[in-house]
Amino acid sequence: MARVLTAGGAFALTAVLLAQVPTKAGAGATQTGDHTPGATPDPTPTATATHVPSATPAPSPSTTVSPRPTASPGATARAALPVGAKVRTFSYGPHPRQRMDIWWHSTGPRRPAVFIIHGGWWSSGDKRSLTSISKSYVRLGYTVVNLNYRLSGDAPWPAQRTDALDVIKTVRRHAALFNTDPDRYVVIGFSAGGHISTALGTYGDGLPGLRGVVGISPVVSPLASFEDGSDAFADFARRKLRRAALTLAGGCTPDRCPQKWSSMEVPFHASPGDAPVLTIHSDEEFVPPYQSEILRGELLAAGVPMTVRTVPGTRHSSALYREPGVAETVRTWIASRLNR
Repeated sequence: MARVLTAGGAFALTAVLLAQVPTKAGAGATQTGDHTPGATPDPTPTATATHVPSATPAPSPSTTVSPRPTASPGATARAALPVGAKVRTFSYGPHPRQRMDIWWHSTGPRRPAVFIIHGGWWSSGDKRSLTSISKSYVRLGYTVVNLNYRLSGDAPWPAQRTDALDVIKTVRRHAALFNTDPDRYVVIGFSAGGHISTALGTYGDGLPGLRGVVGISPVVSPLASFEDGSDAFADFARRKLRRAALTLAGGCTPDRCPQKWSSMEVPFHASPGDAPVLTIHSDEEFVPPYQSEILRGELLAAGVPMTVRTVPGTRHSSALYREPGVAETVRTWIASRLNR
């Protein structure tokens, strides 16, 4: 059970949409449903009854108490954690998917945080699949937040990015409770979660404290995925990714809903002051490295560093992360960002 913490050709197609989309300076007023931190009230923890998904209580901002998890995790989640480390599951909103597992160190100085976002075609997947990776960062001394978010079948874009922003805002607001530093954190996203994570680092929101973004097989360009999946020679995975991107857009195609697709397209929103990015792809996987190269070009033009790494093979997402040397590369990069 959980305690509620409430919170408020691809290149040709890209060129067509760019011509229809306002410049970044004016984009905030026209991008349908685009979320900015100012649009969500500061999250406040609220007391709640035992959680039942079919009867989730609405958040009540008038009742504020310190969040106290009402159930401890099972032995699997607790196993092999450092002395003094705690883990609980919290709700950050009323939807059953708005849950996060937080590991924190109750003693010592405030720790920097690592936020982890699972993949699954935006339509499936669960934070539980990344529990072992989460615990690896706990053992390195970080506060770790492994989150679920509303899937594309629950709500179209930008609900997924909004949820991730609300998680960050909630944890930062309660930084003292979790003995974490609200001004030092990174985000790691896998596959579709990599799309969400890179969308957190861009869009001109100026997220305070975000030191870096990591994408493992990130789908940074839904437009490219939509176009690649239409090719007569596209394999099953690319065709599935095309359908998944269309579902994320609420079933509306790029030509009919250019504003929605531009909101989903991370490279369109690169700007000075964005967070540095590291992405890693297999060189023959169905989310090709060229998607990250598109984003890299836009970020470098804005003066933001981005590194794109490739490894041989076809492995994707968490399977790629477990390839020799990949996890070590990510950990070293994260440490270099959080130790600044």
